[in-house]
Amino acid sequence: MEVKPEPSTAYPHYPFPRGLAARLVWAALRGVSMRRRFTADARECVAALRPPLQVFGREHIPVRGPCLLTINHYARGAAHDAAPFRAWWLALGVSAVVPAEIHWIVTEAWTYPDVVRAHLVTPATRWLFRRVARIYGFSSMPPMPPDPRDVMARTLAVRRVLAYARATPDPLIGLAPEGGDAPGGVVQMPPSGTGRFMLHLARLGLKLVPVGGFEMGGAFCLRFGPAYSLEVSSALSAGERDREAGAIVMRHIAVLLPPHLRGEFARPD
Repeated sequence: MEVKPEPSTAYPHYPFPRGLAARLVWAALRGVSMRRRFTADARECVAALRPPLQVFGREHIPVRGPCLLTINHYARGAAHDAAPFRAWWLALGVSAVVPAEIHWIVTEAWTYPDVVRAHLVTPATRWLFRRVARIYGFSSMPPMPPDPRDVMARTLAVRRVLAYARATPDPLIGLAPEGGDAPGGVVQMPPSGTGRFMLHLARLGLKLVPVGGFEMGGAFCLRFGPAYSLEVSSALSAGERDREAGAIVMRHIAVLLPPHLRGEFARPD
């Protein structure tokens, strides 16, 4: 399904309810685990959007699992008098419209190339994001791009997600395969190992549901695509299967986006 570009210099307003922010900070300071329903909090946040969230492809919204929702890691810097678009709005938007609770896979921290933010902001976000994951019962993983020191931690995180998928009836899992922001919000290939991870989930019986997140016509938009089975040839090498699976997933997402966000996954005219 094609999405025509609709350039606009207007951006939505993304207010975060102050009451909810205070409740989250209090829960994080107390260190509680799984005390809040993300769906309810997401709906509270999305209800405050102006203009309202625009949702396309509602017929493809899953009502239950087993499925893996995959969405592009759209982000935008500050523009004119508009605040930047942060990727957490993708999870908030999807969870606000999917009727069942989604088990999101989230990053453990933001990372930076400069020394100051790497030593100040990264540790702070690591503390905060781990606490938020505990509050909602999400799975957290070391940030991308991968740090060689995080190999074991990433392996353990993957095993925990797979164990969750095996043990949970009709699991509904959410993932942004790219793992980080891309310049201009353009989709990019997932990091090494992500395709293999998604293949493992597919082999456990999870269908993949692609979602495109973007801003268009002054509104925050989500477009859901039809569910599909992720399969690649067993004749390929392990590395080739990983790359092919990642490319398949990103192509399914890219077709749901305006052409200027599709990057290397734009289909030739």
